[in-house]
Amino acid sequence: MQKLFKFFLNLIPRTLLIRLSFIAQPLVAFFLRGEKYTDPIDGRSFRKFLPYGYEKVRENVLSPSTLSLERHRLFWLYLKNETSFFSEKHRVLHFAPEQAFYKRFRKIKNLEYTTTDLNSPIADVKADICALPFKDNSYDFIICNHVLEHIPDDTKALQELFRVLAPDGTAILQVPYEELRETTFEDNSITDPKERAKIFGQYDHVRIYGMDYFDKLRSVGFSVEAINYSANLSEVEINTYRLAKGELLPVCKKLIG
Repeated sequence: MQKLFKFFLNLIPRTLLIRLSFIAQPLVAFFLRGEKYTDPIDGRSFRKFLPYGYEKVRENVLSPSTLSLERHRLFWLYLKNETSFFSEKHRVLHFAPEQAFYKRFRKIKNLEYTTTDLNSPIADVKADICALPFKDNSYDFIICNHVLEHIPDDTKALQELFRVLAPDGTAILQVPYEELRETTFEDNSITDPKERAKIFGQYDHVRIYGMDYFDKLRSVGFSVEAINYSANLSEVEINTYRLAKGELLPVCKKLIG
């Protein structure tokens, strides 16, 4: 199963994978129904989750119903339990909208919800994250999960995110990072997809972030909290929801003054 998932993830372009998932997801979810693990996004339970990974395949992490991974479920729990996202009016900008979220967010009546991406077939606005077509201070909430590791000039992208975020707004900017790595590593001379997958973890990644990522966020103007939200949950919840224990959520604010 691991080899099969790895083969298809690396062979099929991401946009086509998104389209194919709409067909396969209901059948897989029906086949894997059970009681052992629960996706907190939709509350459905399964006897197991699916494997996922481009280079190193992780077992039991991909929800059969929402197609969420550990990071999506952690993000959802934080958003639901610790923010006003679901209860107050917000102008929301969502980059590379994940299937786990975008239909649900679009139905929330208190949100003015916009999705954007350069290539995604489900994005409202086709846009380059380094040159956004939005006015300054346009959005109260920005969601950008596992996008920046694909962007050659991530500094410019962060500056654009800071520009379009409204004063007192919140941006949650997740990236894959290595907690034992101090300094982010990138090498623009590595262009072969196989080498990129081997070194950066995925064929279309251009860097592997270290713990200096949080300082980089601060360097463009954000006030940043690295929140270990799984510390608020029990061991049973972490296992049932299939979360990555200790993963840090980069919660960024654009403070006035």
